[in-house]
Amino acid sequence: MYAALWHILPGPVWVRILILVVLAAVILAVLAFWVFPWIDDLTAPVQDVTVDQ
Repeated sequence: MYAALWHILPGPVWVRILILVVLAAVILAVLAFWVFPWIDDLTAPVQDVTVDQ
């Protein structure tokens, strides 16, 4: 799969590396700002623990 992605990308090696670094940064930003908060909202009731005395 990675070899296929590498061959699809245009340009010389340094351009391909730059494209992959930018793509990885975009994926991490999407995960950090949209996916992880959405998952946190789904699991928040499980984390809210109260103990009655």
